[in-house]
Amino acid sequence: MSTQLESTLMQKLEAAAKEANLVILSAESSRDLNNTLTAKFRLGLAENAPQEQTLTLELSDHFDFNNKSDLLSEMVSHLREEARRLKNPRPDVYVTLGLPVRFSGFRWPFHRSTSGADTYIVHGTVHLEDGHNSPLHALVSASMTVTFAEIVSAPEQPYAETFIYNAIRKTLDQGQLELLKSGNRQPVPVTTRYYSRWQKKFVFADTTDATRQDYLAMKVYWLSGVLGGNQPVWIADPRDAQYLNTTPDELLQAAGELAHQGLVKLEGDGAAAAPALLDRAEQYRQKMEKALAATKPSFNEEMRHGHTNM
Repeated sequence: MSTQLESTLMQKLEAAAKEANLVILSAESSRDLNNTLTAKFRLGLAENAPQEQTLTLELSDHFDFNNKSDLLSEMVSHLREEARRLKNPRPDVYVTLGLPVRFSGFRWPFHRSTSGADTYIVHGTVHLEDGHNSPLHALVSASMTVTFAEIVSAPEQPYAETFIYNAIRKTLDQGQLELLKSGNRQPVPVTTRYYSRWQKKFVFADTTDATRQDYLAMKVYWLSGVLGGNQPVWIADPRDAQYLNTTPDELLQAAGELAHQGLVKLEGDGAAAAPALLDRAEQYRQKMEKALAATKPSFNEEMRHGHTNM
């Protein structure tokens, strides 16, 4: 590790992790896609945390918390959310409005585009996580415009991961990412259309009470009932709140209604699947198949059947 990593960056990150009740399990130098030096950390809730209950944090080796006044406090906030998310049975799995998906292999921080476009890029993979080891996935290239980058505190993982994940979920909802057994990297453009300068917040969708209840029921079905051994999952996740254009408190209220209906069992800010929710297995399988079909370009199907204007 560089001297900078061993001293300034390491000291401040250790302090931030301690405030978030996390432990730094390892720290090492790495390289990003442009072969630039980075600092890669693995953190967990305890020294003996199992691999699946840890998180990777990768920062530019030259990252300096002193560049802006709020960088350290925002890091603490990010790590606190991650610490709570690590208590989920599958911390790396989320749901869209129709699909259970897992994010992996993101190569932080952003790097400048080498194609001539004036954008920042981060690469990663999104997988279908249906409980049957599905091979379907999409290699993604999320591109952030220079204009959009001015909104972000820093082009680094803790300050961008939430809106990048939500932009990918939104792109899946729009049927603009196809999950395949193999394939080329697919673009996910992240522009100012996802940010309200007037409200000073990210906006990905407008939802109703009914939409949020449906979302949470599906989340608990997949993350608790199918993938999590009926362990509780975090309901008041700010990452989901941003995706649904709501608040953590409103998500808790929606979960309370689901509990009243006998679909989930509330445990503080977590919820586990009740038998009545597990009985909806066929409904959620059909919803998943419909969402998958929506991501398959129709022109490809027509070309497969010989219908083409060429």
